[in-house]
Parts: sequence; structure tokens; C-alpha cells
Amino acid sequence: MPIYALDDLEPRIHPTAYVHPDAVVIGAVRIGAGSSIWPAAVLRADFGKIVVGERTSIQDGTVLHTTEQWPTVIGDDCVVGHNAHLEGCTVEDRCLIGSGSVLLNRVVVRHGSVVGAKALVPEGIEIPSGHLALGVPARVRPMDADVQAEWIAFGVKEYVGNAQRYRDGLRRIDDEGNRHE
Repeated sequence: MPIYALDDLEPRIHPTAYVHPDAVVIGAVRIGAGSSIWPAAVLRADFGKIVVGERTSIQDGTVLHTTEQWPTVIGDDCVVGHNAHLEGCTVEDRCLIGSGSVLLNRVVVRHGSVVGAKALVPEGIEIPSGHLALGVPARVRPMDADVQAEWIAFGVKEYVGNAQRYRDGLRRIDDEGNRHE
């Protein structure tokens, strides 16, 4: 897996975290215990820091970047969907960030909230705890927080288990004597 230091900025990855071999991690990135970083995800902390909490999944094709002024911080027990883009924002614990969504500088997603797929959350927007943000630009609305909490907990559990499955069972076969059926 490509994990790079840049100057004196070195990633810190907890030994129980899973980083797929085709993900890229650069610079001042911290990945917490039990978290997973999936194929084609790019975490590039060249201008500031990126923090991924515990048991959080950063799914395929997602880009996390940062600025000097605003770090990108994602809390514990979060699911960040495929092809999302997060930059200079904060996502608190137990949130779901939908596939293809974009969260820009100074966005704050409070505890237990959901950003829907393909949503664009403009700079400086705060999504209150237990709320849903949908659309382009995203509009915030209340949601059934108990139902969403169960859904998010299910996603977290699935990805923690899937990371263990990949850690134990993933093997590359195209380099094993060019075996093709």
C-alpha cells in the first residue's frame, strides 16, 4: 500500500486499522483503531492534518484533503461512502456521509447526522445533531435519529467485520505466475 511521509509529516496508522493496498495515505494523517481505508481512497495531508477516528470506514474512491487553516477530522463510528470528497471539515461521531457527497471547508456535521448521497455541503455550514442534509446545495432537515442511529451502527459493524475479512483473506493472484482462467 502506498503510505508516504512528506518532509517531516508522517502518517500514524493504528495497528488494528486496515488500509487497502490500493489506497494512498500521505503526510499528517492519523487513522484510529479498527478503522478501514478502502481501494482508491486518497488521504492527502500535505497542508494540514487529517484525523480518522476509531471504527470509521473511508470507502472506495473517497478523497480526504485539508488546508493549513482547517484540518479534516472524522470522528469515531462513522461511515464515509464511496467517492465522497471531504476537505477542511469536521464530522463528529456516529455520522454517515453518503456516496458522492462533497463537504467543504469549515463544514461541521454534528453527532449522529447524515449527509445524503451526492449532497453538496457549502463552506461554513453546520448540520445539527440528528439531522439530515440533502441536495445541491444541501438543505438541512430533521430526521428520525433513532432509526438513523441503528442504520449507522449497522454500517459501522459491517465495515469493521469486512476489514477483518480483508486482513485475513485478501490475496493478490495476478502476480502468482500470471494465473488466468
